[in-house]
Amino acid sequence: MRYRKILAILIVLLLILLPSAALAKAKKARARVKPGPPAPILKSAIVVNHNNGATLFAQNPDQLIPPASLTKILTLYLVFEDIEQGRARFTDLVTVSAKANATKGTTMFLNAGEKVPLGELVKGISVASANDASQAVAEHLGGSGADFVNRMNGKARELGMTRSRFLNPHGLPAKGQVTTARDMLKLSRAYLDRFPNCLAIHSMQEYTFHDKTQHNRNRLLGHYPGADGIKTGFVRASGYNIIATAKRDEVRVLAVILGARTPKIRVKETERLLDVGFEKANGGRKQAAAGRIERADADQDGLSFSVPSSLPASRQAGRIHVLTPSLGNM
Repeated sequence: MRYRKILAILIVLLLILLPSAALAKAKKARARVKPGPPAPILKSAIVVNHNNGATLFAQNPDQLIPPASLTKILTLYLVFEDIEQGRARFTDLVTVSAKANATKGTTMFLNAGEKVPLGELVKGISVASANDASQAVAEHLGGSGADFVNRMNGKARELGMTRSRFLNPHGLPAKGQVTTARDMLKLSRAYLDRFPNCLAIHSMQEYTFHDKTQHNRNRLLGHYPGADGIKTGFVRASGYNIIATAKRDEVRVLAVILGARTPKIRVKETERLLDVGFEKANGGRKQAAAGRIERADADQDGLSFSVPSSLPASRQAGRIHVLTPSLGNM
């Protein structure tokens, strides 16, 4: 009887102690496992001195990433090219198709069947990142959305964008639609070199159409000294993208940021990399913001611009929206 009591006590003790020991062992095992590295705050980036093409910073510049709304820069390139070559005018009326009207995501609230001047659609694409306007423009200039996309890919090859493939004119998710920071840099440099006055539209902080005012998602405008473009983008597969540019004195720096984790990180990292770019471009010296945003002396592609030079550069970028470019007869 005595032995049975002792045995029962031992069994109870084992039942109490064994789980505690196992739990302690498990805790020690977890403590020995090192946590993995944090997710990168951005996937890819490249920064250049636009004046001479010198690379000032690069991080995974050839990683394939969905372009999201950065796609619209190529769409706009073809718009400005057609205007330059006399195939289109900003005053041309574009009929909005049912397909354009049904395009999802960010829009400028176009109605099927309405006729909208091409110049208004350009502002909607540039400022409000309007997907419906991108589709309408593609159908108007290309005859069909598919034919316009073929033109986009042809132009991309012409510009040396060897790792990019585009499947639509707006950047909404499409399997196989990819680009790289380096390719987007090639596009952006060509775009700014050929159509520098496009920045008077890209630097607008807001745009109103159909009595709806939408704000530019490029939060550097009006906040980062000298910032005047170009375009942001987001889809889940890529993260938060931006192609940003700023000019100080005679130096223009261009930065492509792909795959930032959040909009705040996109802004913070872009500002940091632009700072790095200006410092390197200026031989290590801090560089003050330009006193005014430079514009071509002559009208380009029928656009006339007027920017008050008495304002600081950062304020100018924020005020351009009240100095709407006039649409010439082209």
